[in-house]
Amino acid sequence: MKDILTIAMPKGRIFTEAAEMLRVAGFQLPPEFDDSRKLIIDVPEEKFRFILAKPMDVPTYVEHGVADLGIAGKDVMLEEERDVYELLDLKISACYLAVAGIPNTKMNDVAPKIATKYPNVAAAYFREQGEQVEIIKLNGSIELAPLIGLADRIVDIVSTGRTLKENGLVEYEDIVNITSRLIVNPVSYRMKDARISEVVDRLTEVISGKKVGEPG
Repeated sequence: MKDILTIAMPKGRIFTEAAEMLRVAGFQLPPEFDDSRKLIIDVPEEKFRFILAKPMDVPTYVEHGVADLGIAGKDVMLEEERDVYELLDLKISACYLAVAGIPNTKMNDVAPKIATKYPNVAAAYFREQGEQVEIIKLNGSIELAPLIGLADRIVDIVSTGRTLKENGLVEYEDIVNITSRLIVNPVSYRMKDARISEVVDRLTEVISGKKVGEPG
């Protein structure tokens, strides 16, 4: 197992784009890899093991060493603040965190309520703005909160803006741009440095637009 690299990845858009990156980098992933319903997928040809996890859980798996590497959105990294190293900005799954709400409305002067899946990020942002707010943590359908009077504003991921528009909401402020990052467990980084460096080098070539193996 010493030579096996375990990589935690979230299902969905990040998974699809990251798998394509790995293929472009020259790693042989089986065709059924993308459609598998398994939670653990072994790719013995490349000495990889993949753990498919909820996005918020990826840094936890990496921090605790059950995964050597992980692919996680910067939003998750900011929210979770796990003890991991960030190796690469993969520049995939681009989006951003924004403050949104009902058009032409002001926040309450006293303890306005902010609904979000990102309580730590939201609290830090409004603290930096000098505003005291009450954070309400939700796990889904964040857009509902201002529509039903639960919150004055929401803090959520925006990709195309379509979901906000369809629910009659508008953006008020951008907080931070988000892309997916390659992260590593600190112990694995020391113990499996050669293999991890190979993965990083090959992905770096893909990011830079070079073909794998092309001279620098």
